[in-house]
Amino acid sequence: MRVVIGEDQFLLRDGLVRLLEAHEFEIAAAVGSGPDLLEALVGERPDVAVVDIRLPPSFTDEGLRAAIEARRRIRGLPVLVLSQYVERLYANELLADGVGSVGYLLKDRVFDGDQFIDAVRQVATGGTVMDPEVISRLLNHNTRDAGLDSLTARERDVLKLMAEGRSNSSIAGALFVSEKAVSKHINNILAKLHLPQSEDDNRRVLAVLAYLKH
Repeated sequence: MRVVIGEDQFLLRDGLVRLLEAHEFEIAAAVGSGPDLLEALVGERPDVAVVDIRLPPSFTDEGLRAAIEARRRIRGLPVLVLSQYVERLYANELLADGVGSVGYLLKDRVFDGDQFIDAVRQVATGGTVMDPEVISRLLNHNTRDAGLDSLTARERDVLKLMAEGRSNSSIAGALFVSEKAVSKHINNILAKLHLPQSEDDNRRVLAVLAYLKH
């Protein structure tokens, strides 16, 4: 699996290279600025990108902008962004195209190698991975709009775990319920959010979008 890394701090960039290579990923490019990242993403078309939101030259959101532009040119290009901060706007913009294959992790998660590698693989295979801390901080902003106020407390719990990128079996384990019960809750969520009929995975992403949008 080929990876492009966008990270300006040399030690962290080198650490990411070593960690990913240790888990049999191939590093297609490892760059340290927004323009270089966009060039690498479009030129290499990796299986997944690991991107710091803040990159030179201005250290604001060049990494995010490069990732969004690359996904505009290559629809569905898998991107996992890393940040030191929880920003609603960043999460919303990353998810705005609604096609999945995206993730938002706080940089602290890199130090949990297994969790980080799992997140990279999940994004690479079309999943949506949101850091639990990001979800926790966004929770209070998302109790209304888009039909969310019609969800029961348990349905909100299920949707929160969906937003973390969890499978039905993982949600069932976290809530101590059966997978059948989880499936029923998800069907109720999709119906209450008035999501159009489509592949289940895409509807899950749309549900997560509704949860994070406001």
